[in-house]
Amino acid sequence: MNRRQFFLAASAALAASALRFEVAGAGANVKKVGVQFFSVPKLLEQDFGKTLAFLAGLGYSEVEFYGPYPFSAPESIAEWNKVTPQLGFSGSGFFGLTAQKARSLLNEHSLTAPSMHTDLLTLRSGMGPLSDAAHVLGATYVTLPAIPEKYRKTLDDYKRLADDFNSIGEQAKRHGVRFAYHNHGYGLTPMQGQVPLKLILQGTDPKLVFFEMDIYWTTAGGADPVAMLKEYAPRYKMLHMKDMKEHKRFRGDGGDPGQWMELFPYMTSVGDGVLDIRAIVAQAHVSGVEHFFVEQDMVGSPDVALKRSADYLLKL
Repeated sequence: MNRRQFFLAASAALAASALRFEVAGAGANVKKVGVQFFSVPKLLEQDFGKTLAFLAGLGYSEVEFYGPYPFSAPESIAEWNKVTPQLGFSGSGFFGLTAQKARSLLNEHSLTAPSMHTDLLTLRSGMGPLSDAAHVLGATYVTLPAIPEKYRKTLDDYKRLADDFNSIGEQAKRHGVRFAYHNHGYGLTPMQGQVPLKLILQGTDPKLVFFEMDIYWTTAGGADPVAMLKEYAPRYKMLHMKDMKEHKRFRGDGGDPGQWMELFPYMTSVGDGVLDIRAIVAQAHVSGVEHFFVEQDMVGSPDVALKRSADYLLKL
């Protein structure tokens, strides 16, 4: 049995074990709701502490940071600086604060930060300072939000990524954190009869590499979130929660920002769309998901939209 076959067998065994739990017993209740900071970047840039108070007041008890950070790879910081003029804000990371100050403000508002999004280069070469910041914040997961396009053009690319992820996961474990990968819509369209995302799931060590499912992009990519959670329990530890006004698919493989932006108008608050949120959450509990982060990218009227999402999830 080679290394890849071993990881596949281990994943299957873990999935079978997780699925012995009763779905009905798990239910669809969400006791803690988190929010990804990219939902309110402009507010955070204006006043980090005030925005934390605002989010806590809406019912959120967890947050998820996004990079780059002061210690991020210089190339990643440069790429971020290229896109900020179009975004209309420049803040990211700790929004001009130190990690220690950010943690102090989180504590002040009874918020925790289980996860930090970061980039591939920083995960490869900067695990030391990244994990140091994670420990200051109290974060468990250092999470890759997207794979750069140049690394995901072929099936061989995805196989190499699986090996790369195992190496990153080993580094993360040595530094006392966990590495996770957050999917977009690419990687779900079959290539030569194989689904690239499944190659990553099957080719990575379940003890080293964890996953964060974006239920919106998973649906837009043509996959069923409930089926993926069942098949790969307990690999998924976090979910990104948002809803879809009507069922929409990418016009292609979901591999470029243009296709993502075309579907932004169909995003809506959790519970206001067509996704079966109750079934997704119920299966998530069975499959071992630990955190539920609402992510409504740069949402308008967050006082209304984010409150609706939090209220819906907390009342399931």
